[in-house]
Amino acid sequence: MLNALYMLVGVGLLTLGGEALIRGALGAANRFGVSPLLSGLVIVGFGTSMPEMVVSIEAALSGQPDIAIGNVVGSNIANILLILGLCAVITPLAVSALALRRDAVTVIAASLLFILLAATNNLSYLGAAVLLLSLFGYLAWAYWSEKFNAAPSAAVHLAEAGEVSLVPKSAGWSALAIATGLVLLIAGSKVLLIGAVGIAHGLGVSEAVIGLTLVAVGTSLPELTISVIAALRGHADVAVGNVLGSNIFNLLGILGLSGLLQPLEVQGRILEFDQWVMLGVAVLLLVFLYTGRQLSRIEGGVLLLGYAAYIGASYFAIGG
Repeated sequence: MLNALYMLVGVGLLTLGGEALIRGALGAANRFGVSPLLSGLVIVGFGTSMPEMVVSIEAALSGQPDIAIGNVVGSNIANILLILGLCAVITPLAVSALALRRDAVTVIAASLLFILLAATNNLSYLGAAVLLLSLFGYLAWAYWSEKFNAAPSAAVHLAEAGEVSLVPKSAGWSALAIATGLVLLIAGSKVLLIGAVGIAHGLGVSEAVIGLTLVAVGTSLPELTISVIAALRGHADVAVGNVLGSNIFNLLGILGLSGLLQPLEVQGRILEFDQWVMLGVAVLLLVFLYTGRQLSRIEGGVLLLGYAAYIGASYFAIGG
């Protein structure tokens, strides 16, 4: 019970910290004249991944690579199957496949790159550097194409910034929100890891299983909030685009930075099972987006059932 409480408190702190950081960063961006396009692409699109980042970095530095990597892989699976599945069940998501094409293909490419680098059972300094360089390349490509070539995806990232409410107006409040967010994120990551490791030992399952499921879902709550709000407002492209942007940053940014700070051993079920699930659901999402130009309620239900099956397999079939 104590470990479960640690988990709940940790998730709460991470969620509040992520929200405060995004709002503070948007307030600062508005104050200094940063374009809404860049704010939506970087601050909102990637800011929702801050809980995953601090948890994975903390786990990497603490010598818990299974949680560091499992958190990212599990979050990418949950973002598509759980979050988009839930959004589509709430309201069908009619999307512009052209606007989301670049990011959907990038998610698949990033998944393949991770699988390639992890084939040696180790994410080395070099592999981590490759991931980070790929992220910088993606950001440059995305900003250039949207700023100067009027790519359809520009409207998605512009709208992402508009989904966040209660943005501070003054520099002082923005700075306070950023500082508060960082403190809450760091504290939340430490508390969450204490509870996660304790639950793993108590249930007799591996840290990888906990990282792939409980920790991954807990750190994905900011993505859930933004995507559900966008879906309810009828902004389906934003709901899907937020998830795609988060998945790109999770793989290229979070694993890149974590591996650069501490090389990560990749082994066991993540190599044999979970990384392939991650790739498979990314391909499935691309198929759904291109065949019907929407995620229907039926397809949303399929995604949710897929996540239920994944969780069941994680605890009762695959194991550690």
